[in-house]
Amino acid sequence: MTLIEINQLTKKFGDFYSIQNVNLQIEKGEVFGFLGPNGAGKSTTIRHLMGFLQPTKGICTIKGLDCRKATAEIQKFVGYLPGEIAFIDKMTGQQFIQFIAKMRGLHDLTRAHELMQYFELNATGLIKKMSKGMKQKVGLVCAFMHSPEIVILDEPTSGLDPLMQTKFIELIIGEKEKGTTIFMSSHMIEEIEKNCDRVAIINAGKIVAIEAIADLKKRKSKKFLIEFQNEQELSRFLEEPFTTEQISPTQVIIKVQGNVQTLLSTLSHYQMMDLDVISQSLEDIFMHYYDVGGQES
Repeated sequence: MTLIEINQLTKKFGDFYSIQNVNLQIEKGEVFGFLGPNGAGKSTTIRHLMGFLQPTKGICTIKGLDCRKATAEIQKFVGYLPGEIAFIDKMTGQQFIQFIAKMRGLHDLTRAHELMQYFELNATGLIKKMSKGMKQKVGLVCAFMHSPEIVILDEPTSGLDPLMQTKFIELIIGEKEKGTTIFMSSHMIEEIEKNCDRVAIINAGKIVAIEAIADLKKRKSKKFLIEFQNEQELSRFLEEPFTTEQISPTQVIIKVQGNVQTLLSTLSHYQMMDLDVISQSLEDIFMHYYDVGGQES
């Protein structure tokens, strides 16, 4: 069942197209990633989903409701974390959370307190004195505290330290198990790879690919850094039918697609000093999709 649908969504500011003919469908219970460099159009797309912008062309719907016309109704069952949160600086974090809860008509703050404890958030201080990471935690509590059916997150781990990023990933996994539908943007491939079922890649306002994460992982090639005992051994190995990159008189990087058994069998006939596996991120697959740069999203 499709819960979020974007059809031919286009936004033009003057002569500049921020996004152009964006088409996406997110299914119920899916964690869907929206990947692209800063300025690609991620935030503009998300602002349309939240009803904040009037499209130049096209339409986006959530549960069949027009995002622009039914904003108030949609926000009842959607959790949202903007890329830049508009805080009321004179409030404490606790007061802000209570303020958002009151706006939502949420009287039971049990889940909010659970999330504050989970993210190790002391929300008693003034927001204006909080670090970026602390403010991000406040935003995450506000996005999830009403146990929404759908969550839309714009760069959700911005400002979080590595420990909190890991806890965020665990939170997303837990929400997915509960059946929550999540749409999250990021410019970090590793974040999308760990969290999402599918990903749309956007560049210069246009969707350039929509892929299943599982399929992309299958395409990932393996790289090995091998140090041979001497130059003669490496020279002899370079005649083998592998994709190689020599980086020193005795060292070579070997790239293998698929099964590595052939490589291992071949290496058994050579004298080696060391062998390391070079981890490859999905960035190696995606880099040809976009030219990093452009205007802010």
